[in-house]
Formats: sequence, C-alpha cells, structure tokens
Amino acid sequence: MGRGKLRIYLGAAPGVGKTYAMLSEAHRRVERGTDCVVAFVEHHDRPRTEVMLHGLEQTPRRELDHRGSRFTEMDVDAVLKRAPAVALVDELAHTNVPGSRNVKRWQDVEELLAAGIDVVSTVNIQHLESLGDVVESITGVRQRETVPDEVVRRADQIELVDMSPEALRRRMAHGNIYRPDKVDAALSNYFRPGNLTALRELALLWVADRVDAYLTEYRSEHRVSKIWGSRERIVVGLTGGPEGRTLIRRAARLAEKGAGGEVLAVYIARSDGLTSASPKELAVQRTLVEDLGGTFHHVVGDDIPAALLDFARGANATQIVLGSSRRKAWQYVFGPGVGATVARESGPDLDVHIVTHEEVAKGRGLPVARGARLGRSRIVGGRLTGVGGPVLLALLLTHIDADLGIANDMLLFLSLTVAAALLGGLLPALASAAFGSLLLNYYFAPPLHRFTVSDPKNILAIAVFFGVAVSVASVVDLAARRTHQAARLRAESEILSFLAGSVLRGETSLEALLERVRETFGMESAALLERTSEVDPWTCAGSVGPRQRVGRPEDADVDVPVGAHMALALSGRVLPAEDRRVLAAFAAQAAVVLDRRRLKSEADQARALAEGNRIRTALLAAVSHDLRTPLAGIKAAVSSLRSDDVEWSEEDRAELLAGIEDGADRLDHLVGNLLDMSRLQTGTVTPLIREVDLDEVVPMALGGVPEDSVELEIPETLPMVAVDPGLLERSVANLVENAVKYSPPGERVMVAASALAQRVEVRVVDRGPGVPDDAKDRIFEPFQRYGDAPRGAGVGLGLAVARGFAEAMSGTLDAEDTPGGGLTMVLTLRAVHHGGGAAAEGPAGEGAPEPVGADVDGRAVVPGEIPAGAGADGPAAATVDRAAGATAGPPASEAAGTAATAAAEGAATATAERQAPCGA
Repeated sequence: MGRGKLRIYLGAAPGVGKTYAMLSEAHRRVERGTDCVVAFVEHHDRPRTEVMLHGLEQTPRRELDHRGSRFTEMDVDAVLKRAPAVALVDELAHTNVPGSRNVKRWQDVEELLAAGIDVVSTVNIQHLESLGDVVESITGVRQRETVPDEVVRRADQIELVDMSPEALRRRMAHGNIYRPDKVDAALSNYFRPGNLTALRELALLWVADRVDAYLTEYRSEHRVSKIWGSRERIVVGLTGGPEGRTLIRRAARLAEKGAGGEVLAVYIARSDGLTSASPKELAVQRTLVEDLGGTFHHVVGDDIPAALLDFARGANATQIVLGSSRRKAWQYVFGPGVGATVARESGPDLDVHIVTHEEVAKGRGLPVARGARLGRSRIVGGRLTGVGGPVLLALLLTHIDADLGIANDMLLFLSLTVAAALLGGLLPALASAAFGSLLLNYYFAPPLHRFTVSDPKNILAIAVFFGVAVSVASVVDLAARRTHQAARLRAESEILSFLAGSVLRGETSLEALLERVRETFGMESAALLERTSEVDPWTCAGSVGPRQRVGRPEDADVDVPVGAHMALALSGRVLPAEDRRVLAAFAAQAAVVLDRRRLKSEADQARALAEGNRIRTALLAAVSHDLRTPLAGIKAAVSSLRSDDVEWSEEDRAELLAGIEDGADRLDHLVGNLLDMSRLQTGTVTPLIREVDLDEVVPMALGGVPEDSVELEIPETLPMVAVDPGLLERSVANLVENAVKYSPPGERVMVAASALAQRVEVRVVDRGPGVPDDAKDRIFEPFQRYGDAPRGAGVGLGLAVARGFAEAMSGTLDAEDTPGGGLTMVLTLRAVHHGGGAAAEGPAGEGAPEPVGADVDGRAVVPGEIPAGAGADGPAAATVDRAAGATAGPPASEAAGTAATAAAEGAATATAERQAPCGA
C-alpha cells in the first residue's frame, strides 16, 4: 500500500474560511463517489461551518480525562480501522491532551498517511514553527501550538484560503467568527487591519516560496534550461571593485518595481589561487546585499561570462545587472569584455543591464591577488604568436615587392618575439626567436631558400638577432613574473592586514573567519579540527560550507596543521603550494580566535566565581551582624519571659511577645531575601508565566507595611500582564517596603499603574531624600545600602531581588527622580491585550491557543478545545500542582517564591548544550 496524499488549506488568520473550504471539498468528493469521512473537525459554534458537516460521515471521537475535566480528541485507531479513502483532520498544529496516542495532531496525520489514507487538513500561517518570532513581532502574541515547516512543505497540495483584512473584519463584526461579546476585543487587538495585512502578506510570500521551490524541482527533473520569468530575479555581477555598491542599489530598485522581486549578488572567482577582489570590499558588499533583502553567492569559474550565465539560468533569473567596464580604451584589443560577452550570449529570455558608474574607463589596475601562473588563453595566444607569428610574417614579407632590407626584417621578427614573451612567457619567446632565425636565414639572407649564409656579416647579424631576442624575451618574462609576484604579495598583505586587524579588534568569530577562508580560496567547506592528544579522536571546533562532514584532516583536500593537536581542513580542490603561506596565517588566526573564545568563557566563569565569593563574604557579614540583631532581641525577650525573678504584667508580657513577633518577622524577611538572592545568582529561578490582573497581586504585596502608609491607584481597565504572580508580589513588596522605610513621617507612598503601548508600568513613588543619578544603578547591587541606613535595617538585598525577579519575568526595574523630591521605582511588565483565558496567547476561537495545563514532566500541553474566555475558574484552570511546573492560582501571597522553591526542589528542567560534530 502506498503512502497517502496530504492536502492543506493554509490561512493567514482564524476565520478566513479554511474549515469551510475543506468541508466543501469533502462534499464535492462524496458527490463523485469518494469514500470520505470526518476524522476531526471543530466548527467552533459557527453556524455556517456546522451546517457543512451535515451529510458527511463522522468517526467517533476519543474521550479523555485530564485534571478533572473531560476532553475529546481524534481517535486514530478508529480512523485506521474504518480505513476511508480520504479523512478530514482539522487544525494540524493542535496539541493533543496528555494520554493521547501522539503528542501533536500532525503526528496523528503522519500515521494516517503511512496507512495509505489521503488527508485533507487546515493550518494557519502563524502556527508554522519558523515564523513564530515574526508573528510575535507583528501581533505581540507568541503561538504555543506550532507545526514543523517541513511537515507542511511535504504536502502534495497547498491551497491558500485568502481574504482581505476588510472582508475578514466585516465577517467578525457580523458575528460569523466569534460570539458577540468577544467581537470588540478581537477587532481592537489581534484583528487590527495592520496585523491582518502583515499576516496576509506573510502567507502569500510563504506560499509563493513553496510554489517557487516546486517550479525549480520541476525544471530540474525535466531538464528545462530556458528561463521561465515567473517572478523577477535579478542577478548582480560583482567584481569586488568599488562600483559594486552602485550595482547592488540599482538592482534593489529594479526588484522593488515588481512584486516579489529578488536580488542575487554573485562574485565569480577563478580557480587558480586567491580571489582577485578585495576581501574587505566584498565583505562590505555582502552586508549591503543582505541589508537590502538579497542574497550573496560565491562561485568558482575560469570563464567568467559563462559562469555568470550558468548561475543566472540555474537560478531562473530574468535580469542581469553589470557595471560598465573599468578597462581603458586600448585594453579592448584583448577582447570585448565580460559585459559585452554576457549581453551577446544571454539570449532573448534574459535581459542584461549595463549600469554606468564613477569608475568607468579608469582602469582596473594590477590584479590584487593573481598568481604568477598565466591564464589558459594567454598561454595559447603566446604559443600561437611564438610559432605561427614568424611563419605568417615571412609569408607576408615574401609576397610584397618592397625590399625592406635584412635589418628591418630582423626588427619585425624581434617584435614578434617580444609579443610572444608578453603573452606566453619565456618558452613561446624562445620558440619565436628560433623560428625567426631560421626563417631569416632561409628567406632573407643570400643565398635565398637555403639554410646557408654566404656573407659573414649576415651570419653575425642573425646570431646577434637570436641573442637579442633571447635576452629581450628573458627580461620581458622576468618583468611579468615580478609584476605578478608583486600583485600576489600585495593581495596577501591586504588579506593578512585586514584579517589581523579584525581578529585583534575582536570583530571576527570563528565561523566568520572560516567563511572568509572558504571564500578567499574558493573552497566548498572549511573546518577547524582539534584533539587533546595523539591517540584521541578529532573533534570539530567550528565549520562552514555545505560539505562539512570531515572527521580527520587526512579526509580533506587541504589540511594545514596548527600546533600538535589542531588542524585547518578545507574541501573542494587541491591548492597550489604558494597558497599555503596565506592559508597557514588563516589557520593560526583561527586558533587565536578559538583560544580567545575559550578564554572569554573562562573569564566569565571566573567573574561569576568572584561574584559568588563576594556574595559569600557579604553573606557572612550579614549573618554576623544583621541577622544577629533580631536573634538577640528574640532571645532577650524569651529569656525575660522565662525568668522567675520578675513578675511581668499583662502589658509587659504583651510587649515582649510583640517584640518576639517583630524580630521573627524581620528575621524571616532577611532570610527570604538571602535565599532569593542566592537563587538569582545561581540561575535557578524559573518563572512560571501566566496572565494575571495587577489588582489581584499588588494589594497582596502590601501586607508587610502599615495600612495607612500606601495609596493604591490601579485602574480596572488595565490589560492583563504576563508574569509569575509569586515573583511579582515579592518584587512589589520589596519596592514598597523600601519606599516606606525612607518616606518622611506622614507621607504616604503612591503605588500606581498605567498602560503604555505593549507594556504596563507599576510606579512606586516616595517623597524621601532621593538618590543621586550616579547611584541609581548601584542601589540595585546586592548588599548595597545607600546613605546612612542604620545597621539592622536590612542587608541591602531588597532592590537587588526585586530587579532580579523583574528581569526573570522579561521585565525591567529602573529608578527615577520623583518631581518635587523623592525616588520613583518604575517596574515595566509585558502586557497581554487580548481577552483570552488564564494562559491564552492568541485570538479566541479557531486556531487560538487554549488554556494550558502541564504534563508530569513540566511540558506545557493544551488540553482540548475549551471555549474562549475560560479563565482561572474554567476547565483546566491555572491552579495546578506545583510539582508539574505551574504557578498556583490561589492568593499570590501563597505563591511567593514558588518558582525559586520549585527550582530548589528540582522541578526546573535543565537544558544541556552539546557541541555538534562537523556537519550536524
């Protein structure tokens, strides 16, 4: 039995009609006689969608119990037993209830496909895993339910269900998507015109890329070489010269004129050594291309016009942008140039733009990085000139009537020898001198047409000619070689100076350096391998390029040892010996970069250890001074109460008991702050984020201060915030206690909250002495107490703990001056602007994230379809077992420090980072 086919209806947002389109397709297939059943479809109480289910066979769902609630999921076994030809499975990205056959619904679909059942499914663009960050930046909502892109890309058919933002908002306003009480909130938050337009564009571009990939695959399978201009692709040919930036910007403007235009910048390097462009200029041009939304490509090819055209046709490009030649007028005698050749051979399906620039006709100068070896065309030209030139010249001189004399004939043959030396080097020049001497003797020195010379003067002239020709050829060849060597040394010095400068400034990472090696030498991949001893296996410290699986230096085409236990391995081709000098410098710099990275890591660890030592020293000081004060008070009061020598009155007894209680409270507060600070320093605080109202948490944080010392102003219209309630309560409590401590008698501390864009700010305002600007950051450091705070007033951890908890919840805590005198602490939190339940993070209804429970391993799960708006009192409310990794929903005072406690008990999940091998 073959694998089933997958058809996906892709939408930009909930409510565009994906499920409706899927059910319509099912009715058409049923009418044609296809065995089609509904495996799982959720109509979300939408009347028109519910009507479409009539007349379709539905397989029974599986019921599951989770945390005291009953949910339904698709019964995979029932569908497999029914074995229909086509199964309808809605919401491909859905997370199944714990206890289901698979964790995700797309895994259920994979089983159906493997069984030979065709599947029709739906998914929204925001649920694609690779687009999570993009969607969050657009809507401010992080999608919990995702499906791997590869699952959707493997679909046999992808159909975009499109709808304009205005039409979708009208559907929303008419009540066709959500219940009337949810419409206003949805229209003003997730379903804003800007959000919908951006999501629609994202969906269109993603589908366009999928279509483009299919087109490329089709053209490759059918060997279609002719360009199909389905979309504008503009190839920019770069030489590494200063005109490249102009060409890139021009190509970007051309791409902007058509929808979906794409810019591909390509630099073609010869395969005979170092690249002929400035590495610094190429790096700048690469950055410019990427900033403009294009891509940079590095291609190796000896025939630049042919390589450029092959790349353009392979990329299905429609236009090529080239710069006007920088060659001077006389240099055109060597050929028409790259631009003219590409334009002549491009054909009718590929347009070529020649762009003028400031460097036109200014000369290309010496090759920056060309080796002493001559190109193939020059070698062939030199040989033809050295062998065929004298023959053609002899035929020409013998067929004209003018008698130039043997001296002039010798000068003409000598010019051919010089030309052969310039083109092909010494050997063609020697051949030209030898052939020229023989031809002069045979055709121009009496007796003619014989290889004998009757006049001794002619013998001397021919001998002098041969000697002069050989000497001139040697000098010309030596000068050409010195010129090439100077050019190569110049290229090497430029590369090495730029490399050393960037490495010394710390601007180059190991991967960037390896990429520079790969591009400079035109290799396919580069890797830095190392091992600890001669008998240990090689490990990969860093690699770049498509062919990265190099286990040993011996497996690579080129390997350069760096010390005894490190080597730079390159794959692609064998490099000549003269290239290894520069390659050795690259290898040494790579080792330096790797050592610097490890030293930085060790320095960070040492800094952390030093900070830990400082914390421990301060902790000992706190234990020896600040903690002994309340302990001494408690002990004195208890000793007094237990004394039999004094008869205490009820008032005295009550006062001593109050002192004991006050000392115990102070001791509990100090120990709590010390524990919280230690958890922050060790990174064991794991916030359990959920959506809460500030008016539920902030009032509970005021229990440690007198009732009349704080004035609270929290509007009921504030959006919910995504925080850990326990951490938020502890942060606010520390801020309020600090403000009350420094406020003048009779002055109340103001605690106010306000919403600003995607944030909610909580301000704790006091009228105390304030803090200078240069001390505003220092007061947040552990064990720091500003001013003349007396001993026993605390260990200086309150503000440090408050800021640590705020940052753990992705918030910030800063200090500002209070107008009129005093200090204002500004706590900024992330706002949640939709009206979902306690853990909802998307639009309610179809495709919306649902209330979150927790599996036994702490993994967030979505327990089935729950009506939008089910808050903490609904099914699967946020009140779950702490051991499962979720913050408790009862009063926030009980949850204070929950995350830190859970981390201390081992509930937090540690993620170990492993180094992958080359190519992994």
